Amino acid sequence: MDQSSAEVAAELPERGVQWVKDRVEAVLTETESYVREKPAESLLCAFVAGYILNRLPFGRVLGGLFRLLIFALKPAILIYGAAKLYQAAQEE
Repeated sequence: MDQSSAEVAAELPERGVQWVKDRVEAVLTETESYVREKPAESLLCAFVAGYILNRLPFGRVLGGLFRLLIFALKPAILIYGAAKLYQAAQEE
Protein backbone atom coordinates (compact mmCIF):
# COMPACT_ATOMS: atom_id res chain seq x y z
CA MET A 1 0.00 0.00 0.00
CA ASP A 2 2.30 2.73 -1.24
CA GLN A 3 -0.53 5.11 -2.16
CA SER A 4 -1.89 7.51 0.42
CA SER A 5 -5.56 7.49 1.29
CA ALA A 6 -6.00 10.91 -0.32
CA GLU A 7 -4.74 9.56 -3.66
CA VAL A 8 -7.04 6.56 -3.40
CA ALA A 9 -9.98 8.81 -2.54
CA ALA A 10 -9.18 11.06 -5.52
CA GLU A 11 -9.08 8.09 -7.89
CA LEU A 12 -12.33 6.59 -6.61
CA PRO A 13 -14.74 8.79 -8.63
CA GLU A 14 -12.71 8.26 -11.80
CA ARG A 15 -12.77 4.50 -11.33
CA GLY A 16 -16.50 4.63 -10.61
CA VAL A 17 -17.21 6.57 -13.78
CA GLN A 18 -15.08 4.19 -15.82
CA TRP A 19 -16.87 1.18 -14.31
CA VAL A 20 -20.27 2.68 -15.17
CA LYS A 21 -19.12 3.40 -18.74
CA ASP A 22 -17.90 -0.18 -19.11
CA ARG A 23 -21.18 -1.60 -17.79
CA VAL A 24 -23.29 0.63 -20.07
CA GLU A 25 -21.23 -0.39 -23.09
CA ALA A 26 -21.62 -4.07 -22.16
CA VAL A 27 -25.39 -3.72 -21.78
CA LEU A 28 -25.65 -1.88 -25.10
CA THR A 29 -23.60 -4.57 -26.84
CA GLU A 30 -25.72 -7.36 -25.37
CA THR A 31 -28.93 -5.53 -26.29
CA GLU A 32 -27.74 -4.95 -29.84
CA SER A 33 -26.85 -8.61 -30.31
CA TYR A 34 -30.22 -9.70 -28.86
CA VAL A 35 -32.12 -7.36 -31.19
CA ARG A 36 -30.15 -8.65 -34.18
CA GLU A 37 -30.93 -12.26 -33.23
CA LYS A 38 -34.63 -11.75 -32.42
CA PRO A 39 -35.97 -8.60 -34.14
CA ALA A 40 -39.69 -9.46 -33.96
CA GLU A 41 -39.59 -10.34 -30.27
CA SER A 42 -37.58 -7.20 -29.54
CA LEU A 43 -40.10 -5.05 -31.39
CA LEU A 44 -42.96 -6.61 -29.44
CA CYS A 45 -41.16 -6.02 -26.13
CA ALA A 46 -40.49 -2.40 -27.09
CA PHE A 47 -44.15 -1.90 -28.01
CA VAL A 48 -45.36 -3.38 -24.70
CA ALA A 49 -42.88 -1.30 -22.69
CA GLY A 50 -43.91 1.86 -24.54
CA TYR A 51 -47.60 1.12 -23.96
CA ILE A 52 -47.06 0.57 -20.24
CA LEU A 53 -44.94 3.72 -19.91
CA ASN A 54 -47.59 5.69 -21.80
CA ARG A 55 -50.26 4.58 -19.33
CA LEU A 56 -48.31 5.46 -16.19
CA PRO A 57 -49.16 8.83 -14.63
CA PHE A 58 -45.71 10.39 -14.99
CA GLY A 59 -47.13 13.90 -15.26
CA ARG A 60 -48.94 13.64 -11.95
CA VAL A 61 -45.95 12.05 -10.23
CA LEU A 62 -43.57 14.74 -11.49
CA GLY A 63 -46.06 17.48 -10.63
CA GLY A 64 -46.42 16.12 -7.10
CA LEU A 65 -42.67 15.92 -6.66
CA PHE A 66 -42.32 19.50 -7.90
CA ARG A 67 -44.95 20.73 -5.44
CA LEU A 68 -43.23 18.83 -2.64
CA LEU A 69 -39.89 20.36 -3.61
CA ILE A 70 -41.33 23.89 -3.57
CA PHE A 71 -43.02 23.19 -0.23
CA ALA A 72 -39.77 21.88 1.31
CA LEU A 73 -37.55 24.55 -0.22
CA LYS A 74 -38.57 27.36 2.14
CA PRO A 75 -37.68 25.51 5.37
CA ALA A 76 -34.48 24.22 3.79
CA ILE A 77 -33.39 27.77 2.92
CA LEU A 78 -34.29 28.91 6.44
CA ILE A 79 -32.23 26.11 8.01
CA TYR A 80 -29.31 26.80 5.68
CA GLY A 81 -29.38 30.49 6.55
CA ALA A 82 -29.53 29.75 10.26
CA ALA A 83 -26.58 27.36 9.97
CA LYS A 84 -24.52 29.98 8.11
CA LEU A 85 -25.45 32.62 10.70
CA TYR A 86 -24.40 30.28 13.51
CA GLN A 87 -21.14 29.48 11.72
CA ALA A 88 -20.38 33.19 11.24
CA ALA A 89 -21.12 33.85 14.92
CA GLN A 90 -18.79 31.03 15.98
CA GLU A 91 -15.94 32.40 13.85
CA GLU A 92 -16.16 35.80 15.49
